[in-house]
Amino acid sequence: MSQVRLRFAPSPTGYLHVGGARTALFNWLLAKKQRGTFILRIEDTDVARSTQESVDAILQGMEWLGLDWDEGPFYQSERFPVYKEFVQKLLDSGKAYKCYCTAEELEAKRDLAFKEGRKPKYDGTCRNLPAGAPDDRPHVVRFRAPQDGVTAFDDLIKGRISFNNDELDDLIIQRSDGTPTYNFVVVIDDATMEITTVIRGDDHVNNTPRQILLYEALGYPVPAFAHVPMILGADKTRLSKRHGATSVMAYRDMGFLPEAMVNYLVRLGWSHGDEEIFSKEDLIEKFNIEQVGRSAGVFNPDKLLWLNAHYIKTGDEKRLADLLTPFLADKGIDLTEGPDLIQVVKTLQERARTLVEMAEGAVFYYQRNFVYDEKAVEKFFTPDTASLYRLLIGKLSDLDTFGHDGIESVFKDICGEKGFKLGQIAQPVRIALCGGTAAPGIYEVMTVLGKEETCLRLERAAAFIDKK
Repeated sequence: MSQVRLRFAPSPTGYLHVGGARTALFNWLLAKKQRGTFILRIEDTDVARSTQESVDAILQGMEWLGLDWDEGPFYQSERFPVYKEFVQKLLDSGKAYKCYCTAEELEAKRDLAFKEGRKPKYDGTCRNLPAGAPDDRPHVVRFRAPQDGVTAFDDLIKGRISFNNDELDDLIIQRSDGTPTYNFVVVIDDATMEITTVIRGDDHVNNTPRQILLYEALGYPVPAFAHVPMILGADKTRLSKRHGATSVMAYRDMGFLPEAMVNYLVRLGWSHGDEEIFSKEDLIEKFNIEQVGRSAGVFNPDKLLWLNAHYIKTGDEKRLADLLTPFLADKGIDLTEGPDLIQVVKTLQERARTLVEMAEGAVFYYQRNFVYDEKAVEKFFTPDTASLYRLLIGKLSDLDTFGHDGIESVFKDICGEKGFKLGQIAQPVRIALCGGTAAPGIYEVMTVLGKEETCLRLERAAAFIDKK
């Protein structure tokens, strides 16, 4: 068929890992670029380890990243009758056979192979047993792989890869309990779902020749393969929890935006000149799987943080306010007791790197009775400061329009009257309004708080000084 069809097929044995998310993203982008179909398939044949909680985590991660699928999700656990049908088809055609070797016998064969310096592959004991002979003993079903020749494919990322068939043993396609194996079911699913391009991690390279042989034995076209290098930590070992969070949703909970995560993940191995910032529309237009590098990407949390800060700084204030709300709720903030959150966000966008940082920076807007920073109190809270606060209250109260320009004129008036520099007023006022010296621009803060709240906080600080 002419239309490109791609899939992401995670195993629901845990959260959506950043490596899996990048694989999903590459598949999604190529499907969008070529106006094809993106399919989500849950590979849950490992019944003992697969959980509904993990399925939910994967779906949640995909939805958060905005990686919508066109078909699915399909579940392998619901397709067992299909797999059994294909196992029987291979048995009937003589391309598979029943193997009665016990686990103990196979272990003994492996030990002997090691002692003799041979590769520990299955020796074909049951390969030439009479076909169709009734035997009720427990057995597995093995694929009858060719024993000579070469299986090769042109990987879209890694180039030409070849395997000698005499290095491949007769793959088990059905276990003794009747359940199918991974390498078999993935072929059946990709073949029957008409997948044209398989993009996956390069830990699957060694599975590919066995899968190609199965496609050929079943008479299905072999898809194109692209094996993406793994993601490493800063120490060049495989990315793990010791390098930081590996779950996509953990980054959401740390206050990262999905567009920052998408932008960062795509740049782990793919580039387009010197460009760093990409919208999804940019990526759909520019992404090309052949431009993915052959070497592993190194996960750099600082780079992700930089990207997140960019998307916060340039983001829509209303959307950021919506995303910020649950972070403030976690801090017990009642948004009905304070200024408009969108206006608060506008004052914090410039400096915040994450939504967690933004939430921490927003708290003072909604909590009037905060504790003043001790060092700031020691440095700035003097009797003269209390007088300054009350002078400022009087002048601010006279303003007809309480906004940036009016507030700025009041500060300039006081500087002129008292011979102060702006910083000599701004820092003490910032402490009175925010509790410390680290806060947004003072005019912006006062505008958002409003005249009444600003004056109340200035009087509270003056009263605090009076009691010292």
